[in-house]
Amino acid sequence: MDVLVPLPVAIPLVAAATLTASGHFLGRRADDVVGIATAAAATVISTMLLIRSLDHDLVYWFGGWTPRHGIALGVAFDVEPLSAGLAALAGALMTASFVFAWRYFDEVGTLFHVLMLIFLAAMNGFALSGDLFNMFVFFELMSVCAFALVGYAIEEVAPLQGAINFAVTNTVGALLVLFGIGLAYGRTGALNLAQIGQVLQEKPDGLLLVAFALLLAGFLVKAGAVPFHFWLSDAYAVAPIPVCVVLSGVMSDLGLHAVARIYWPAFSGAFAAHAGSLRAILVGAGVLTALVGGTMAFFQRDLKRLLAFVTIGHVGIFLAGVGLLTAQALAGTTLYVIADGFLKGGLFLAVGILLRRTRDGDELRLRGKGGAAPMAGVAFLLGGLGLAGLPPFGIFPGSALIIHSARDVGYGWLPPLLTVASILTAGTVLRATARIFLGLGDADDPSLSHEPPAAEEEPERVPGRVSPPLLFGPPLALIGVGLGLAFTPGLAGRATQWAQRLEDRPAHAAEVLRGVPPRPASPPAFHPGAAPYAYGAISTVGAFGFAAFGLYRGRLPRALRRFAGRLTAGPAARLKALHSGVVGDYVAWLTFGAAALGGLLALTVR
Repeated sequence: MDVLVPLPVAIPLVAAATLTASGHFLGRRADDVVGIATAAAATVISTMLLIRSLDHDLVYWFGGWTPRHGIALGVAFDVEPLSAGLAALAGALMTASFVFAWRYFDEVGTLFHVLMLIFLAAMNGFALSGDLFNMFVFFELMSVCAFALVGYAIEEVAPLQGAINFAVTNTVGALLVLFGIGLAYGRTGALNLAQIGQVLQEKPDGLLLVAFALLLAGFLVKAGAVPFHFWLSDAYAVAPIPVCVVLSGVMSDLGLHAVARIYWPAFSGAFAAHAGSLRAILVGAGVLTALVGGTMAFFQRDLKRLLAFVTIGHVGIFLAGVGLLTAQALAGTTLYVIADGFLKGGLFLAVGILLRRTRDGDELRLRGKGGAAPMAGVAFLLGGLGLAGLPPFGIFPGSALIIHSARDVGYGWLPPLLTVASILTAGTVLRATARIFLGLGDADDPSLSHEPPAAEEEPERVPGRVSPPLLFGPPLALIGVGLGLAFTPGLAGRATQWAQRLEDRPAHAAEVLRGVPPRPASPPAFHPGAAPYAYGAISTVGAFGFAAFGLYRGRLPRALRRFAGRLTAGPAARLKALHSGVVGDYVAWLTFGAAALGGLLALTVR
């Protein structure tokens, strides 16, 4: 039992309580210093846990309530490198957010820092939990903090609407998870994931199918997968920039982490004979999400909303990777998620620099005005290249693992579709980069979304003058780490080894419930081969081409414009109309999605 395991949760909670009790008596910058120091400490400890768990899981039983005769009596944190990596990502993004937010929230005292620290504790607890109900508790704590942080500017209509849409849809998602937990507990008499996996060895019955469908739908609401995604763009577009960094960089991805955590240790035995059917459902949902997110990103002119749809598009890529249901794909998805989280965090902070320097976040109004923040242009360019999958940087190792896994399970058609999704998202980011910082493209584009509020009405809080290192350092550092992770020696092989440990359900249960260490194994060798490099090159070149199309499509020959307009105007208008901003519509789509998911599982699995 490693005493460091609970600290990524305990330290932020203690710091938040201390700030709440004594923040009014401390100096003006004490809350910023405490926030930065606490988040950095959580990052360091999570990284240490990652290193210590390379060869075996770190299982911590709270209160010393260890299992008796293989039956879990207490609540446990089960730390393996995949979950520890997500906790380290959450801590790093939170640290960068606090540094960037220096003097950002002076008027609310310590409230922002307290909420962010509790948010960090909840995300870490969610990532490390090995208990289904404990995951739900941290799920709810994470959500409540996020609701309040999104609706920070309570005197503005847009943040309140975004927070309400966020709160209502995610509360419904939480209820789905809670009902799923209740049914799973009634069926198995257990809440520990490893123990549930020991009980579920036979073909799933109707009760288990409903439980799994409810859990899956609830966590996909948190992730923002289609058709559960509508709340995400509304919330991320109105949240303060330091909050967007954490929401986009890690919170959405934790929903997919939960899908992997409940499937492999708990439900994989029951669904072993039906893995092909479940794979088709999850991969299909992932591809749909990736294409819808990338398409909607293209139609945005507000930079925060644009990056929100980029987030949705990448959630689809991650869901397709998890949905392949192989250890190699799970390892690749995790590496992709971590590198992508750093890149998206850096891009949101670059938008924050533009808001501070120009007091505007609209792509068209900012055309040619990026000279006021040249370092933001560097961040945008590098971030766009990273999202495109430029070999061998950033997301390349994760993408390579997913490509190989898709080929191994007979899904050779998947990498081309995911490449199209990457071209859509990265090309849109590069389009905004060229228009804002180089003054390229047309001054107006009627196909983009409605004009956002004028600069003087911008709801984003823009603080006073801040030291340049605090302003430019965090986004460049995040993007540098996101691009440089790919050069870690043996990363792909190590990640595959970790995922194989999680995939081996009997060995994992023996380790968690009986303390039996796993058999020593060497990391498998991984050689990307030519295909991932080809897909990476196609995605990068395609992203530049798509960016040029977005900038100059108004100058195409008239006949070609008319043909393209007749072909795409109707579907694009209907797609944009679905994102109405009306919470009732979103709940209706959520209900439809949950019912469709359950129906597909019932038809294909039983």
